[in-house]
Amino acid sequence: MRRFAAIALLFPLIGALAGCGIASSDDRPAPVSTAAPAPSALRVEIVAAGLEHPWDIGFLPDGTALVSQRPGRLALLADHRPGALVRPVQADLGDVLAEGEGGMMGLLMHPAFADNRRFITCQTHQENGVAVDVRLITWRLSEDGSRADRVGDLLTGLPVNPNGRHSGCGLAVAEDGALLVSTGDTARPAIAQDRGSLGGKVLRMNIDTGAPLSDNPFIASPNPHERLLYTYGHRNPQGVAPRPGGQVFVAEHGPDVDDEINLLRPGGNYGWDPSRGGAERSYDESVPMTDLHRFPDAVKAVWSSGDHTEAICAATFLTGPQWDRFDGMLAVTALKGTKLLLFEVRPDGTIDEVAIPPELNDTHGRLRAARQGPDGALYVTTSNGTDDKVLRITRS
Repeated sequence: MRRFAAIALLFPLIGALAGCGIASSDDRPAPVSTAAPAPSALRVEIVAAGLEHPWDIGFLPDGTALVSQRPGRLALLADHRPGALVRPVQADLGDVLAEGEGGMMGLLMHPAFADNRRFITCQTHQENGVAVDVRLITWRLSEDGSRADRVGDLLTGLPVNPNGRHSGCGLAVAEDGALLVSTGDTARPAIAQDRGSLGGKVLRMNIDTGAPLSDNPFIASPNPHERLLYTYGHRNPQGVAPRPGGQVFVAEHGPDVDDEINLLRPGGNYGWDPSRGGAERSYDESVPMTDLHRFPDAVKAVWSSGDHTEAICAATFLTGPQWDRFDGMLAVTALKGTKLLLFEVRPDGTIDEVAIPPELNDTHGRLRAARQGPDGALYVTTSNGTDDKVLRITRS
């Protein structure tokens, strides 16, 4: 099932273990051998430029697209083609705290947008300049796309770091219609393992009410926060990728090393615990990303970057015959790694191979958002801070 001829290993220090399923001595999953597609396999076009840290993108039925920008702005792209006109969307965003990794982050169009004009944002909330929480807000976009009005708070009380660290904020709709939200641990030692906290988790809820779903793994808990939990023990997952057929994967930032791709299991503990079982009050990032010694039943990552830092971010599956040999692959953006990674995923959710398209290997700087558009193309945003872009990627 190998689709690519290997030309180089991304992880030479442990390349001998690559692809053989042997874990290293500290229980990290062995990185998978990495190959690149043939030259000119992908076509990359610039749809829009002049943005500032575009975090996410959502597509409207009329061919326009909505983009969230971390400083607390929304923009509407007139279409998906190169040179698309970009215009600001008026919205009450004065309560957004744009600090560090926080600000206006995840964005998701409601599945019934054609009828209700609604979309959801995940953003940091401040009052009088003081960070209060991270929250989900439901909006309604005007018919002409010039203005967004708040419908209301969908969920409040997600923990926040005043400096914006580890804010999470990945949004996706699962195949069963559930809203999935990834949350960061806000760089606090005990939050990821605390099932009474909403931080360091993946939440699962009703997209219209924010209520937990009746089949959530901890639905019988007396704690209302725990009832929302789908998985826990995460550090800072920012990419949530439902796969056709029901599986859900998350892309998660590691502590300089061990960025992870995780396959979600209801109620699963993913093993991040910088508190060392409550014994450590500082944020001890020397602990394993997935601590199998402290948590023998923790869910192992299906892929790890090992000793390399990619800072993987958004994730989405490429689907459709237009992708030819890329059809079914998991596309993941990398910030520090400044590349796009394409993961070949077996039916059981394990990673078979990782490809790095040369057209998106350190060619556009830091890459953040990744969404497949209604036209079947992959749309990716850059996150360099100035003159950021929306890229359209298709098979050449």
